[in-house]
Amino acid sequence: MFRTFEISDPALECDGLRWVTVSSPALGHRADLTLYVPPEVAGRVDVPLVILLHGVYGSHWAWALRGGAHRVASPLIRSGVLPPVVIAMPSDGLWRDGSGYVPHVPALGSPVGSAPDFERWIVEEVPAAVRQGVPEVTDRSPRFVAGLSMGGFGALRLAAKHPGWVRAASGHSSATHADQLAQFSVGPLSGYSPEVVDQSVLAAVLKNRERLPAIRFDCGVDDFLIEPNRQLHRDLEAAGIAHGYQEFPGGHTWPYWTEHLEDSLRFFAGHLP
Repeated sequence: MFRTFEISDPALECDGLRWVTVSSPALGHRADLTLYVPPEVAGRVDVPLVILLHGVYGSHWAWALRGGAHRVASPLIRSGVLPPVVIAMPSDGLWRDGSGYVPHVPALGSPVGSAPDFERWIVEEVPAAVRQGVPEVTDRSPRFVAGLSMGGFGALRLAAKHPGWVRAASGHSSATHADQLAQFSVGPLSGYSPEVVDQSVLAAVLKNRERLPAIRFDCGVDDFLIEPNRQLHRDLEAAGIAHGYQEFPGGHTWPYWTEHLEDSLRFFAGHLP
């Protein structure tokens, strides 16, 4: 799938972290991933894959080097609460302040097909890059996705839009509609796909309501996105869509996301044999 594939030297890796750069056909340029490959996966097959999506301004290293995702997962794996998993933390594709993890549309006058597809990068290419870099992960590996803020929007929307892509999805402090991302961005969001299922978590969920993965999301009571999360919860309840929703103390901050990543990982563990 990739014209070029660069991976870190195992002798120089630390804390189970591994780095990959690929030439992405979906994006039309190079893209990066940070991987967490715990020692417990060695020699196993069909190891589950957890994909963590970052927020605006971030990149592939954010979940590990701001959120300590590998340090959250490691004790859960050692204690047996979480089966050995590989965690993939891709960049969003690095469009302006945030790609939204959505397909983009060509600029006026540009040829059809010339815009980057940040959705396909995550859904198709990231799992493929992980399989190439971590042989213990296969196309039979169970997949899960979680994210924070813009990444929560991506995790919930992509899981709903692509039935069968993941077994479960989780969002922390999630944007629930693309319009909410404008308050983070210095540039217009006119490049985003205008399709309703690319703009709204609720629309994506309702479109595929009969084939949804398990879904949960949470938000801090001091977070400026608390009301959109409460509204999504009310809308899902009104539509009879099974889901989990929790509120906790905290705001739109890394300490909140680090603390509650464990909730996502425990949730995912509950959907593994």
